[in-house]
Amino acid sequence: MVLKMAEDNEETISDQEKVRIISDFILHSPPGEFNEVFNDVRGLVNNDVLLKEGACGACAIYNKEQLTPVKLTNDQYVLITEYNDLGSNRFYDPRSKQSFKFDHLRKEASDFEEWECDQSIESWRTSLEVLLDGYTSNHFKHGTCNVFAKKQDSAILLVACIEDHQFQPQNYWNGRWRSQWIFTISGGTVDVKGILKVQVHYYEDGNVQLVTSKEIKESIEIINEVSAVDSMMKIVKDAENEYQTALTENYQTMSETTFKTLRRQLPVTRTKIDWNKIVSYSIGKELKPQ
Repeated sequence: MVLKMAEDNEETISDQEKVRIISDFILHSPPGEFNEVFNDVRGLVNNDVLLKEGACGACAIYNKEQLTPVKLTNDQYVLITEYNDLGSNRFYDPRSKQSFKFDHLRKEASDFEEWECDQSIESWRTSLEVLLDGYTSNHFKHGTCNVFAKKQDSAILLVACIEDHQFQPQNYWNGRWRSQWIFTISGGTVDVKGILKVQVHYYEDGNVQLVTSKEIKESIEIINEVSAVDSMMKIVKDAENEYQTALTENYQTMSETTFKTLRRQLPVTRTKIDWNKIVSYSIGKELKPQ
């Protein structure tokens, strides 16, 4: 009777609410752990039709927010972002001038087609891309970068994206770097907006996440295309170097202060353990006649 009353009073979650919960879980998946989160959610929901309904949109948003790199042909990678989204799960690669269909769950590209760029702004895009490629290869071990371009009213919009990650599940940690730079070229100036993001997840005998970001705003006066692109890259290099240096210094400070407060400095006796004595006691005990 008690069991039946508990069942009668149990709150029923609607399918709409389940879809919302599914989406939240997927969108908050730590870097490198999407498959694990998805499989756990699938087991909890136990309804593949409902899971597909809730997962499709969330997977697409997640992959674009994470700047997910996808392998094309000849070991070439392109980032999945909102800036190269053509709709209907199709994206384009500005380097190879081709579009493709992207499977957001399998993270695979297929159905390649030719894609035409806007030649009137392509010189700006390629000039920045050359410098960004060199910078990324020198500073990010597994980094992937892209520069996307489009016209917006009377302005030229250049978007530079960098993604790098280290997935070490065997060591119980994963991490990802993301940076997005938007350069709005209009008249004689370039307005610069940058967002730098770092997310790291440690989960050995615990669950600790670092989620941090920084925004940058600058402005550049245009003398000519070459000097403008050089100035753009200088802002990128200086800002990202400053951000990474600050993160390193912050970790050093935390290890010397914050983390020490999380563990006891001395045993309850307030005296350090004399490990030599403990070892000698142990040996003496072993040598005693039984």
